[in-house]
This record gives sequence, structure tokens and C-alpha cells, in this order.
Amino acid sequence: MRLRSPYDREIFRLALPALGALAAEPLYVLVDTAIVGHLGRPQIAALGLAGTVLASAFTVFNFLTYGTTAVVARASGAGQSERAARLAAQALWVSLGIGFTLLVLGEAVAEPLLRGLGANGKSGEYALTYFRIAAVGFPAALVALAGQGYLRGVASMRRPLEIVVVSNLANVILELVFVYGFHWGIAGSAAGTAIAQAGMGIAFVVELLRPHADSKRPSLREMRPMLRVGSQIFVRTAALTAAFLTAASVCARMGDAQIGAHQIAYQLFIFLALVLDAVAIAGQVIVGRMLGAGNADGAFAAAARMIAWSVLVGGVFAAVLLPLAHVIPRAFTGDHSVLHEAGELWPYFALMQPLGGAVFALDGILIGASDTAYLMWSMLAASAIFIALAALAYALDWGIVGVWIALDVLIAARLVLLGVRFAGRRWAVVGWG
Repeated sequence: MRLRSPYDREIFRLALPALGALAAEPLYVLVDTAIVGHLGRPQIAALGLAGTVLASAFTVFNFLTYGTTAVVARASGAGQSERAARLAAQALWVSLGIGFTLLVLGEAVAEPLLRGLGANGKSGEYALTYFRIAAVGFPAALVALAGQGYLRGVASMRRPLEIVVVSNLANVILELVFVYGFHWGIAGSAAGTAIAQAGMGIAFVVELLRPHADSKRPSLREMRPMLRVGSQIFVRTAALTAAFLTAASVCARMGDAQIGAHQIAYQLFIFLALVLDAVAIAGQVIVGRMLGAGNADGAFAAAARMIAWSVLVGGVFAAVLLPLAHVIPRAFTGDHSVLHEAGELWPYFALMQPLGGAVFALDGILIGASDTAYLMWSMLAASAIFIALAALAYALDWGIVGVWIALDVLIAARLVLLGVRFAGRRWAVVGWG
């Protein structure tokens, strides 16, 4: 890797504030895990299942962020600022419609869904309580996704960072008061998260309606570019989410200790993945803007630099995590069985980081280029491989190690498929259309 590149300044200008916002987002559930984990094993097992389902729902709909960023960045690069403002309003209407629909469906299917994923006994009751309360935050959380997508697309990275940081601070205070002050237990943790998300959603509504546009009314024609990219990102993300839901379900059937350990590693994975994704967000903005302006060669060169930085950061994460297998999990639980299982999976979790760095960068590059059809099909293929391996891990009693080896294979398969596409340059299509 070259020590200096003409693209480094722009990459870091975009990635560093995005890093702050992305690192703050998963702290919602990390705070839940740390607080609930000290309430007892049934509580952290409940959070391991309900928290994974909720996080998966938000992840599936992250196309509201990525799809909005891609089309707004390309419009900005093509000099169409008024079109970008119209896209901001359309992103708001789409996110509100999906959010309220998801809230109604989530409350209706919560019990059979959790039971089908392996929830039972006391931990199953806690999981249902947490899910029903936290799901109230769905509409606000999805508006926040759309708001961040628009602001990233116009390269305004500081404002989403400010909103997300304030929301996270509010979440910590509310959870401590509700759980330890009011003694509401796991219900207090869910309530604190839902209230903090509501405040965050209101702030992003203001940002989405702020830019001037000739019309801000819902329009299917204006939504179409966003919906096309978004629907393909949705399928891609749903396939990835199905893989992690499968992993959680297999671990839940193994026992409370396994799902508790998986919850710790999974939430740390999400945290680190989003930190690595800061470079991917820079990729979405820079690639989208350069292709919109007709500069395919510049987009490729900047993209290659971003991949190198992501791999380097992932390697640093792996080096730091490997020797801490018996240190970091203790911040989340004191249960010896959970700690033992966490130690077993830890090397596979740590070694996943450099591979993940390359994959996240490639994701951002292809999303910025709106090459989302390829992303969709390649993810479906990689997820099918993982699900087959996870089923074997359960059937042949490979334990939690087998599940995390399968997750490593998932990331490696994605790296091969996306790497081939990047090298071929078929994604580098210029212009607004």
C-alpha cells in the first residue's frame, strides 16, 4: 500500500465524521447488552434473540440510507441540486410508510416469530417483552436512516454525527434511569431505546424537509430511481440478514450460553463492521459523484485506495482483538458458561475483520455506482453457502465454532464475488442515467 495518495484527503474528510455516526449507532444495542447482561442469563439470552431480530429489521431496511446516498450523490455530481432536494422529500415519505407498516406487522407476529426462532421459557417471555416495546421505535429509526442517506449524498457528514451522538447519550441516560432507577428490568432497556430513537427521528425529519424543492409531495416518478436501487439493496441485505438470523437461531437451539456468547460477538461484529463501513460511505459518495460527473478513471482509482485502507484497518482490528478473548466478553456478562463459549468463537470473529474490511469497501463502491443488481445476486449466492454450512454445524454438533467458521466462509465468498466484479470495471457507468 502506498503511503500517500491524492484521494486520501477526500476519503478521510468524508469517512471520519461518518465513522463517528456509524460507531454511535450500534451503541444502542451494545448499551442494552451491557446493562441487560448484568441482570442475568435469561435476560441476556432474551436480548440475544429479540435484539438480533430488531437489529436485523433495521439492517434489512438500510437501503433507505444506501439507496438515498447513491442517487443523491450521483445527482449532486451531475449538478442537479434541485433533484437532490426532491429526492430528500421522497426518502421521507418512503421511510414513514415502511416504518409504520413494519411496526404493525412486527407487533402482530412478534410471539410466533420469536417462538419459531427458538425462544422458550423465561428467556422467551423476556424476549417478547423487549421486542414489543422496542418495536415502537421502528418509524423513527427508518426516518433516521433516510435522513442520513440524504445528508451523506450531499457530503454533509457533520450533522448526522451530531444527531446520532445526542440520541445515544439520551439512550444511555434513559436506560440507566429506567433499569436501575425505576427497576423496570429488560422492559426499561427497551423503553429507553424507543424514546431516544423518537427524538432522533424528529431531528432527521427537519433535515429532509429543509432543502428547497419545487415539490415535496409524494411522487412515484421521483421515487423510482431510489426504489430501483433500494429494492436491490433490500434483497442483498435481506439475504445477509437471513444468514445472521440463521446463526442466531442455531445458537439459540444449542442453549442459553451459546446464544448469549453469539449475542456478544454479533453486536461487536456489527459495531466494528459499521466502523469499517465509514470508508464504504466515502466510497458511495466519491464514486457516485465522480461517475455522475463523467470521471470513470478517477472513480476506479479512488475506489482502489479505499479498499486498501479498509483492509489495513480490518487487520489492525484483528491484531487488537485476538489476545482479548477472555477480557472483552467480561464487560457484557459474568456468566462462566457464556464466557467459555465466547472464548471458543473469538479467533474466528477476530480473523473475520480484514476480510470484512475489503468486502465493506467493495459494497460501498458498487452501491455508489448503483451496480446493485450484481450486489443482490452475489449476496444470494454467498448466503446460500452459509445457510447450508450452518445447518451442517447444527446437525453434526459442531457447536458455536462451526457457526462462526460458516460466517467466515460467507465473508470470504462475498470477497471473491465482489472482487471479480470490481476488477472488471463494468460497474463504472457515467452520467445521471
